[in-house]
Amino acid sequence: MYQLYWQPPYDWAWIAGFLAARTVSGVDSVSEAGYQRALAIGPHHGLIRVRADAGQHCLVVTLSPWLLPVADEVLARVRRMFDLDCPVAEVADVLGGLARHRPGIRLPGCMDPFEQIVRAVLGQLVSVAMAARLTSRLVALAGTPLEDNPGWWLFPTPAQLAAIDPVALKGLGMPLARAQCLGHIARACLDGEFPLRAPDDPQAGIKALTRYPGIGPWTASYFALRGWQSVDVFLADDYLIRKRFPAMTSAAIRNYARRWQPWRSYALLHIWHHDGWQPQ
Repeated sequence: MYQLYWQPPYDWAWIAGFLAARTVSGVDSVSEAGYQRALAIGPHHGLIRVRADAGQHCLVVTLSPWLLPVADEVLARVRRMFDLDCPVAEVADVLGGLARHRPGIRLPGCMDPFEQIVRAVLGQLVSVAMAARLTSRLVALAGTPLEDNPGWWLFPTPAQLAAIDPVALKGLGMPLARAQCLGHIARACLDGEFPLRAPDDPQAGIKALTRYPGIGPWTASYFALRGWQSVDVFLADDYLIRKRFPAMTSAAIRNYARRWQPWRSYALLHIWHHDGWQPQ
């Protein structure tokens, strides 16, 4: 058992709810007991369990025995996924009143950038719930059952996904172009060409992602937000953001959001989850 500390305030209920809406059957789950998921790092695989201890200001992390040899890497991923190193005071100072309704909101990252780009592509033009269902179908088709843990699955690797006929992926309920996009990304990852790690210039990296067939500006930005955990991303063309700024063009929204640099990702999350917020 390991303890990973945060600087309060930390809104565990919010981040757990965010992840709960996006869980993939067999891969991860959220319950009153906390967050749980299957993970493989190289030949090491098993389950991770994460729960919050609000009194101690920490996450309590439990790993399956097979993951203990790579515990340091797993814990580093947990720290990033749950944004435990957020510079709370700096973000609050820049966001001001925007952050006062839920000051402990953090930026949800991911445990595996390849998994996150696949989830982002499957989330194009569909609801959050539908994206989770599509991803669950993909895991059942191409993933690997987790040994000694019935009902749990490892997310498909780039090699496993690249080997799937796009027509079979289309049969899961997605357009053929999206299925082909997934295959293209998987092959690019195998070749070491796809940028799974955050570049020095995230905005240039987002622009580069849109050169991949099937990855538009929204998908590229959302992946940067969660896959790279970039802290200064704002999705001006997002459907919900457009609803929050009904009288503005996308260009005007981007200009308005400059006031929250260099923490625009946190501003985005607060606006997404504050129904009553309006631009001034």
